[in-house]
Amino acid sequence: MRPKRPPAISRSLSESLRAGDGEDVLVTGGAGYIGSHTVLQLLLAGSRPSSWTTSRTPPRSLSREWPSLPGIDIRDKEALEKVFASTTFDAVIHFAGLKAVGESVHKPLLYYNNNIIGTINLLEVMSAHGCKKLVFSSSATVYGWPKEVPCTEEFDLSATNPYGRTKLFIEEICRDIHISDPDWSIILLRYFNPVGAHPSGHIGEDPRGFPNNLMPFVQQVAVGRRPALTVFGNDYSTNDGTGVRDYIHVVDLSDGHISALQKLFDGSEIGCEVYNLGTGKGTSVLEMVAAFEKASGKEIPLVIAGRRPGDAEIVYASTAKAEKELHWKAKYGIEEMCRDQWNWASMNPWGYGCPDPAD
Repeated sequence: MRPKRPPAISRSLSESLRAGDGEDVLVTGGAGYIGSHTVLQLLLAGSRPSSWTTSRTPPRSLSREWPSLPGIDIRDKEALEKVFASTTFDAVIHFAGLKAVGESVHKPLLYYNNNIIGTINLLEVMSAHGCKKLVFSSSATVYGWPKEVPCTEEFDLSATNPYGRTKLFIEEICRDIHISDPDWSIILLRYFNPVGAHPSGHIGEDPRGFPNNLMPFVQQVAVGRRPALTVFGNDYSTNDGTGVRDYIHVVDLSDGHISALQKLFDGSEIGCEVYNLGTGKGTSVLEMVAAFEKASGKEIPLVIAGRRPGDAEIVYASTAKAEKELHWKAKYGIEEMCRDQWNWASMNPWGYGCPDPAD
């Protein structure tokens, strides 16, 4: 039986667009998984976000109110110039980029071209138009294989794949920009493992092709799109032998961006600062699967395979810096993450698309 549709979002998006005198914020990659949740939270907070994406259209359930710009390739500098010439932006949240680790290993030039050159174009156009406040979507992959946990922002950085290196290189570019021009205020947010969906059920995670992360795979098994979940490694030195990660609810992650924007606009001397966004707690693969089975009432068949090369045993965040300086802390646990992910999946078993016999 399909669960009842959850209550509507607390305020209509039209109301949110009219609320207050919020900042004009440009969101690149605003129709992606994390980007769409952040745009929605910005709307509900009273900001005036504009978003674009090169890979997806806005979620259908929200498309009438979604603050979209025409499709733009971030590498198209002329198109970027037109966007900034048409609107005065107070800040940019930069999500746009390719993100599949495996694909980056096979197509490194594609990732360097899209992620790094695209970001350089964006930064150059921002500078030319006097927009020098940036929140950048970085990743815990910049920590590589940490020798200890929790990961603090002061850890040595060592990405282990081209995707991670693009994040690491862009972080360094941002630091160099601020050194060259102190008018820049930049916050680098290192995400750990985003999961879940908006409690409304309007938007959630819908990866194209074969899922690269645990929870989208679990979700697709639960709705019958895949027969079983492959667990890579059950002989780690953890409680149940499976790898441990720091899973964070995507709404908590989105709210972290709101807190970062508030920091940019509160008059603080920021420079170029970095913050971890996670829960500060580790959860194993089997613990996460069990929580999803409880939330969904579905059994998730498992296939145990060997360890994947390059997978770290235990990775979770220290969040003390974000709690102290951004006044942000994750509110939701794995029960809420799985509840909201199942709510989205059960109402949208094929995501934003329709059944594909070849999927």
